[in-house]
Amino acid sequence: MPSTPRKRALAGQPAPVCQVRPVRSPHRNVPAWLLALVLLAALFPAPSQAQNTSPVDFAAQKYAAPGEASARAASPAPEPDAVVLDMQASVSRALQTNPQIESAKAQLRGAAAGEKSAAGALGPSGNVSASGQSQQIKTQFRYPLPPAGASILNVAPSSTANSGALDLNIHQNLFAGFKLLSNYQKAALAKESAEAGVSAAELKLVNFVQQTFLSLLKARADVKSAEDSVARLTDQLKVSQDFFDVGLKAQLDVLQNQTALASAEQTLLAAQNDVLTQTAQLNVSVGFPLQQDVGYAGELTQTPFAMDLARCLDLAYQNRPDLAVAVKSVEIAAKDARIAVSGLYPQAAADLDFISNANRSSINSDLGNYDGQLWQAKLSMQWTPWDNGATYFAYAQAVENVKKIYADMVKLRLDIGFQVKSSFLNIQSAAKRIGVAKTGLEAAKENYRLAVDRYQAQVGASLDVLNGQAQMTQAESDLSKALADYLTALSNLYAASGVKNPGLNPG
Repeated sequence: MPSTPRKRALAGQPAPVCQVRPVRSPHRNVPAWLLALVLLAALFPAPSQAQNTSPVDFAAQKYAAPGEASARAASPAPEPDAVVLDMQASVSRALQTNPQIESAKAQLRGAAAGEKSAAGALGPSGNVSASGQSQQIKTQFRYPLPPAGASILNVAPSSTANSGALDLNIHQNLFAGFKLLSNYQKAALAKESAEAGVSAAELKLVNFVQQTFLSLLKARADVKSAEDSVARLTDQLKVSQDFFDVGLKAQLDVLQNQTALASAEQTLLAAQNDVLTQTAQLNVSVGFPLQQDVGYAGELTQTPFAMDLARCLDLAYQNRPDLAVAVKSVEIAAKDARIAVSGLYPQAAADLDFISNANRSSINSDLGNYDGQLWQAKLSMQWTPWDNGATYFAYAQAVENVKKIYADMVKLRLDIGFQVKSSFLNIQSAAKRIGVAKTGLEAAKENYRLAVDRYQAQVGASLDVLNGQAQMTQAESDLSKALADYLTALSNLYAASGVKNPGLNPG
């Protein structure tokens, strides 16, 4: 039996050389390529899922709101029955289905969650930390023996040492230089701004749908006028051809009528295409498929408007949601400045900890095997009175940003006043044009009738008929344009005043 190190030392033999070798972790034996395959399998979806789901459908299924049918259906099927909507019904449906509104509402929900998060930061936080350590020590004793270079290796039994610690902590910020409070106030202002943003999105959508609806009605009026023009020119061409056939008129009259008819047909085709374009735009805005057959019912009629300019300006300054957003932006910028200056104040916090320790060793010793528990309360304070001007200049930058946003708000208020005044003047101008256009249309109709009678009586020229027809078509276009401009200006005035009037009802 080999002697112990103590006996060898007493006998005058050289002391052994002690070598401690840590045990390698078994995870090092795992090939790197196997770990890479596992990561790739987790990152990429299954082939069947990737092939059967388009990017739009995948995004809709994953992120669409529960009630948002338009987002979930990337290509919704048209409804079997024709749908009839007037302007008010179209606006109401757009407010329910248009993704712009859902986007604004999602921002509002996010702002509400941000407010709750900022409120939670004011209270205490619970923290848990744990650690564990395991050691396996293998000791080797090497004894040098004569002659030189010879030795005896003796391996002692391996020993293990395990330790663990658990820390349960409650942390409460006592003072953070008004940073946490300002963050909460900023989040509350952001929520109010998001609420105003929803109203602004709704007001913008109402105005857009009304504009598109009025453009559709104007295009239909142009189609009707162009169809009447083509019908009149067709009749006139037939009369000219009959007169030419019997030798009463020259071929020049026939050629002039053919040229005018071709031009009128070009105008008709352009107007018909405009109707299809505006219909498709309305379908998209109100949440219908592009190919859906929707009967948008309405006419270009002059709606009475009784409010004066002062009343419109008062409504605009009180109700415009974008002005409310601008005001909230100024207040949020002021909170940012307060957050920036918080670094100049001391920071104080309180902590309460429960710490538990456990140690286990294969060596039978009180020093190697023990448990411990500790309650600990701590107050801490940190202050950075000098940071080479970083905090001060950050605060100065935030203050200038407040001034900039305030100036933007003032400009927006001035722009709102101009929008109201401009729309109000456009209403007055369009109302006058409507009266003039009606008078001009009556005169153009009578002029055309007389020109046709004179031509058929062979005392008038074909060019007089063509001019009378062109003047009548232009008078019809002037009247429909004046009516459309009046209603468009009315829609713009309601939008500029911050008033949602889906049907442009008299007010």
